[in-house]
Amino acid sequence: MRRFDNQTVIVTGGGGGIGGATCRRFAKEGARVAVFDLNLEAAEKVAADIRAEGGMAEALRCDITDRDSVNAAVAATESKLGPVDVLVNNAGWDVFKPFVKTEPAQWERLIAINLTGALHMHHAVLPGMAARKKGRIVNIASDAARVGSSGEAVYAACKGGLVSFSKTIAREHARHGITVNVVCPGPTDTALFADYKEGAGNPEKLMEAFTRSIPLGRIGQPQDLPGAVLFFASEDAAYVTGQVLSVSGGLTMNG
Repeated sequence: MRRFDNQTVIVTGGGGGIGGATCRRFAKEGARVAVFDLNLEAAEKVAADIRAEGGMAEALRCDITDRDSVNAAVAATESKLGPVDVLVNNAGWDVFKPFVKTEPAQWERLIAINLTGALHMHHAVLPGMAARKKGRIVNIASDAARVGSSGEAVYAACKGGLVSFSKTIAREHARHGITVNVVCPGPTDTALFADYKEGAGNPEKLMEAFTRSIPLGRIGQPQDLPGAVLFFASEDAAYVTGQVLSVSGGLTMNG
């Protein structure tokens, strides 16, 4: 018996680095995986990889900033795979500039993707979870939410909001048997981090600085995150809710 046999899992941003690694890990442990992504081609690739390994996955295009798109993707998931047992809010986007050099239109997009999008997803799945008295939600924030990060002011604000939102939803829905927890990645080798390095103007120097500052001596890889996500989604964490876990190689050490 695998940990997630007969469970349906949604992962937003499932076509990306951390999202794809998380989808594949859930599938290996028996889950039926709904790979949500704005980029349907990327989602299809992850789903095809899972099916090639004997797993069950559906790729669905979902714009988390659009409530109608979210509702349609969740409905399609439940029609094809069954009621949602686990939601992983992983999708994100960033602009790497000092705050005073950003524009309101960028703030709006950052908030729409990194905060409002997660609100849409919660609002779409929580009623069903509450009715079934069962559910696991894992939100992917960032260590930028906990300690700040130069050049990511609005992103950090959104992720900080997601942390406090998660704690509130954990309180509101504990009586329904739903747990809500947060994983905060540190610097991780994804497409988003590649953009961050380019925005810094000297990617090699930045990479060296990060590597020196991380006690474990390396930048995180997408495969470093699924273990923490699946722990929070599993029965091993049945008595854990409203918690925040950094996966950062020791870059941040918060009590």
